[in-house]
Amino acid sequence: MSSVVEYKGLRAGYHCGYCDSEEGKASCSMWAHSLTVQDYQELIDRGWRRSGKYVYKPVMNQTCCPQYTIRCRPLQFQPSKSHKKVLKKMLKFLAKGEISRGNCEDEPMDSTMEDAVVGDFALINKLDIQCDLKTLSDDLKRSLESEEKKIGKNSKKEDSKELTQSQAIEEKLGSGEPSHSVKIHTIPKPGKGADLSKPPCRKAKEIRKERKRLKLMQQNPAGELEGFQAQGKAPSLFPPKAKSNQPKSLEDLIFESLPEDASHKLEVRLVPVSFEDPEFKSSFSQSFSLYVKYQMAIHQDPPDECGKTEFTRFLCSSPLEVETLPNGPDCGYGSFHQQYWLDGKIIAVGVIDILPYCVSSVYLYYDPDYSHLSLGVYSALREIAFTRQLHEKTSQLSYYYMGFYIHSCPKMKYKGQYRPSDLLCPETYVWVPIEQCLPSLENSKYCRFNQDPEAVDEGRSKEPDRLQVFHKKAILPYGVYKKQQKERSEEAAVLQYASLVGQACAERMLLFRS
Repeated sequence: MSSVVEYKGLRAGYHCGYCDSEEGKASCSMWAHSLTVQDYQELIDRGWRRSGKYVYKPVMNQTCCPQYTIRCRPLQFQPSKSHKKVLKKMLKFLAKGEISRGNCEDEPMDSTMEDAVVGDFALINKLDIQCDLKTLSDDLKRSLESEEKKIGKNSKKEDSKELTQSQAIEEKLGSGEPSHSVKIHTIPKPGKGADLSKPPCRKAKEIRKERKRLKLMQQNPAGELEGFQAQGKAPSLFPPKAKSNQPKSLEDLIFESLPEDASHKLEVRLVPVSFEDPEFKSSFSQSFSLYVKYQMAIHQDPPDECGKTEFTRFLCSSPLEVETLPNGPDCGYGSFHQQYWLDGKIIAVGVIDILPYCVSSVYLYYDPDYSHLSLGVYSALREIAFTRQLHEKTSQLSYYYMGFYIHSCPKMKYKGQYRPSDLLCPETYVWVPIEQCLPSLENSKYCRFNQDPEAVDEGRSKEPDRLQVFHKKAILPYGVYKKQQKERSEEAAVLQYASLVGQACAERMLLFRS
């Protein structure tokens, strides 16, 4: 099945849900009737993002709050001290029922409907009615099937080239190196860099150990020194360690064993987003009730904005085509709900997409009664661990995409705390380590992270006439389609679409024209 999309064009000068500007937002959008996971992977690697079947891309140099695609590198991820606190808090709750009422530090992934989606249910509902090709006409289906062989023949030559490229990328991904990453060396600002004339800072614990060691040496200096000299080693202020203390892995912290008489039982279930799936269908009512409770309590949504229709369109309706490959993950590729069941009831749901190179976080909603468990942070750590698990079988699946990073919005900066992570350059679409982007973002909301002035977008549209159009039951190249049109009024929009999706997607995806 080919991807089928309808491009809706640029929309500018509308309300921003991040800075509350009435006319600051600008984005381009399209309605995705269907998307292959490969096409969507390439789209998010060019700054696109989906909410339901609505796919949008912020106009970065125009919008009031630039939204940079952010990804974490799970293979090198080490939980921070605050992450460990959240995991230990969950274990204490499960084991003994202990509840910590301190600072929850809870920031769920994509806790607001992003970009154009914020407060724009009416537009999405209208588009859904206008564009819903869930039941493509028989003629359209037949046409797609008849063209499948032709498209397959034309792509055979590309397959061998893509295979070689994907093998090279796989080797890089297997080694944990980011694909198409750029290393940029920044000069520390005056006063910010380390003073090499001063000794390195030490932790208070190390200083206390040294003092104790010195005290022991003063009490028995000869014996201490003799012991080291007898072994042929220079005197040292610290005794030799019996063995190195390896830090606990993320998995060790998450799956630490619980006592048999544990107070609570937590189970995480991965459920395909499909009403044909019995588990998804049977848990739908409970999942929807949880969504309503979350939206009303956390985001103060009125009841008419979090009904069953909105819930289904945004979080249960996905354009992604399910794919199962021999070398892919056992669960297959597509959209899923990761349900967190506590003592037999759902307390949180993480909506995720499993794509060829990543797990992409779409949304999270949870029971506000369990806010003390920091479920936003906890679910993000579970999704990072899940990505590492999938990587064991599917080596190229190595990244965890966290949606958009908005440096100018304090509530959205938390995503930068999952390290190591990269931001996507909005002009050349290469990945740059976040540490090298932050100094520039402090000076300007909009930044080109790739500091090579000669670098260009390698995947840009170079031959728009090869773009594939679906028009009047036929699939044809745009070069042929435009010759059939008496007016060229839509040419600007088609060329804009091609420039935003890139050459590869423009040639594979079908641009629906009525």
